[in-house]
Parts: sequence; C-alpha cells; structure tokens
Amino acid sequence: MLHYLIQVVAFQLLFLIGFELFLKKETFFNYNRAYLLITPVLAMLLPLLKIPFLQAAIPAENFVILPEVLIGASSESPVTLNSETPEAVQTINWWLLAYSGGFIFSLGIFFNKFRVLKQLFSHKPVRQNHGIKIVEVPQSKIACTFYKTIFLGAELSEKEREQILSHELVHVEQNHTLDLLLFEFLKIIFWFNPLIYIYQSKISAIHEYIADAGVVKNVKKQDYFQQLLNSAFNTEDISFVNQFFNHSIIKKRIVMLQKNKSRSTSKFKFLIILPLMAVMLTYVSCSSTQAPNKEVTAPETPQPPSTPSSVVVTEGQKNLDPSLPIPFAVVEQIPLFPGCEELKTMEEQKECMTRNINMHVNKNFNVGLGKELGLTGIHRIYVQFKVSKKGEVIEVRSRAPHPDLGAEAERVVNDLPDMEPAIHGGKEVAVLYSLPITFQIAEPEPKEEGNEEDKN
Repeated sequence: MLHYLIQVVAFQLLFLIGFELFLKKETFFNYNRAYLLITPVLAMLLPLLKIPFLQAAIPAENFVILPEVLIGASSESPVTLNSETPEAVQTINWWLLAYSGGFIFSLGIFFNKFRVLKQLFSHKPVRQNHGIKIVEVPQSKIACTFYKTIFLGAELSEKEREQILSHELVHVEQNHTLDLLLFEFLKIIFWFNPLIYIYQSKISAIHEYIADAGVVKNVKKQDYFQQLLNSAFNTEDISFVNQFFNHSIIKKRIVMLQKNKSRSTSKFKFLIILPLMAVMLTYVSCSSTQAPNKEVTAPETPQPPSTPSSVVVTEGQKNLDPSLPIPFAVVEQIPLFPGCEELKTMEEQKECMTRNINMHVNKNFNVGLGKELGLTGIHRIYVQFKVSKKGEVIEVRSRAPHPDLGAEAERVVNDLPDMEPAIHGGKEVAVLYSLPITFQIAEPEPKEEGNEEDKN
C-alpha cells in the first residue's frame, strides 16, 4: 500500500510539472480543465496496471517466491503463522491511527464548510428560472455559486450584479461545483497528499478564466477589468464554492483576459500526457509492488521485499492462456537443484527444489542462536538471493527482526550448492528468489525451586 501511495503522489507530481511547463499559460481553458480533472484520477489507476508487452520489452529478472521454511518448531507444536503472540496483541498500528485521525479531521472541516453554506441557503431565493436559483444575502457584497444556486450580496450595485450574474451563470451551466466537490472528496480520502490541494486551487482558477471569457464576449474588457479591481471582497472561505471576489487570483484573471488566444497548433502540447503515461506504465509494468511483511497463513506464501527491477512470478501464472504470448517473467525452465535433474515436469522440479532447500535450511540453521540472543516467540526472516546465469547462488541479502538472525540466514543460503541455471528463449537467465523463514523460539522453562538448602 505504501508503495502504491508513493507512486500515486509521484505520478500526480509529474502531471502537475507537465501542466506548469507546457499548459498553464495557454488559453485553452476547457482543455486545461479536462487535464486537471483526468490526471489526478489517472495517477491513481496507473499503478494498478501492468502491461505485458512492456514487461517483455524491458529485460527484467524473474522474482520467484519460495514456500516458507519453518524452523525451531517441534512436530508436537507446529508454527501457526497467523497466531497472535502477546506482543502482537499489544502492538498498535500507528499508521492506521494517524490516517484515521487525519481522515476524521478532514471530514470535520468539510462538514464545517457545509454548515457555513447552509447559512447562505437559509435566505430565500429572490428569483428562480430553469432550475437556477438566485439568493440575495442581506448586508453583504458576496458573489459566489454552489451548483445551481447563485448568491449575490444585497449591497452590490446594479452594474455589478449584471456582470457578476453573467459570470456566475457560466459556473452553473458548466457544473464547476462538481469539479470542486471531486477534489473535496479526494482531500478527505488523501488528506496527507498536498498535491490534491494544489490541483483544486488550479482548477478553481481555470473555472474563473472560463467564466471571465464568457462574460467579455458581451461586455467591454476595460469595464470588466475595472469591475474586478474596484469590487469588494466579502466571501466565506468555502473551497468547493466558485467565488467571484477572490483577491488571490484577480490579478491572474486580468492578465489571462489580456492575453491573445493561443494558436491552434499549441493544442499539440496536450499530447505531453502521452509520454508521461508511457514512462509511468513502463515503470509500473516492470516493478514489483509486493508488501514485504504481510501476515499470511499456511500454505500461502509471505510477500518478499519490493524490488523495482523485478517481476513477481506466482503460482497463478502457470495457468496462462496458451493462445497469448508468454511474458518474459515466466521462464521456460526453472533452475535445477542438484538431484532434481531427472524429473520431467516443472511442478516436480519445483517441489524437489523446495524440499531440498527446506532440508538444507533446517539442517544448517543454528537454532540455538535464538536462545543465545535471548529471543522468544515467532520471528520472520526474508532472504533474497539470485541464481545467476551460471547457476551460482549470489547477491544474498536478508531482512530480519534481529541482525544476527539475518546474518545466519544469509550464511545458510550462501552455502546452497550450485544449480543448473534457468532457461528462457533458449538462453540462460538469472532468477531472483525470495525465501521466507519462520523461526519459532520456545519460551525458557521455569526453574523449579528446590528445598536443597533446608537439608543438612
């Protein structure tokens, strides 16, 4: 999940950089609006896509997850991978707690904005036509829109009302409120992502540019500029309401109105989204997003550490549709452990390799290490290693709750014998493996108190 969120934020950042560099100054406001609406959602979907032909186009090492090895457990008390130790029961998920707190806080801010909006709706509409309501707010110069309702302050002059109403009607006709509500929803779910707030700010400015462009078709630009500069600001801070008087973007609105229309050829700049998507899809298709410490129950397999340059091969891939091209990640011949060469089917070869690695680890792992380190309970170790093109076990590394346990696991895996290398496309290829090890360390037996001292 963390890897997914990092990818989403990174992709949204790339899309925003593309907008700032190539599209921000163009007068194709509706195109910019579409870009700002599509790209944040697209950034959330792209990490979920893996394109097979991209996996095949870029050489990737195969990542195979071996079945878990259980050590240190007697046959009378087998290890239960999903059993809860007293230490686990007391563990607090601080990440979930922090997210929940931020979610509740963001939800509270959202409902507070609705409370302010409800106060505006308490005033009766002075006009209603074709589903559009115009509400006059007493003792105010407010000018804003929420969906099909336009709020105008009673202290606005007739000339101000006329121009502002033309402006706000554009917001109503194009349903700009729905855009802002989308980002309000995203701000609640992804409250920790600052880019969502930036997106909302930018699309709010685009809304104003679109509405301004609609107004100046019927009035003189100079009169409209003067209206913007002279108008008072008296609007509640509601981020999902389109506001006419907003000092932070009035200067930008005037500058944008004075710009000449962009050339038609500038529309090709929007094609920047294509290379950006290609880069993102290539990264996603050739990366592994497996969680390194997911709790599972036997006979399922724990997930390995994430490796950006690897593709995970799981048991589900053995039933691929034969009519489809075989992805590079699925090797034609797996590495052969010594003694497994005579077996004919790949399933038998896998079982043979698993059985021999299991026996090797159980035989050579120093199970007394737990007692020496003063450890008890269940400890999970993840070892990653590569069977090279020559069949050698290389690049062994580990992840363990205690460094000495990791070092011992690396030592044992380094002692694995050389194998026959994997074959794909008639060529020898390297294969990455992840070996999960569950080490159960028994509780020390309590010492019995004797009465030896009383005997004399």
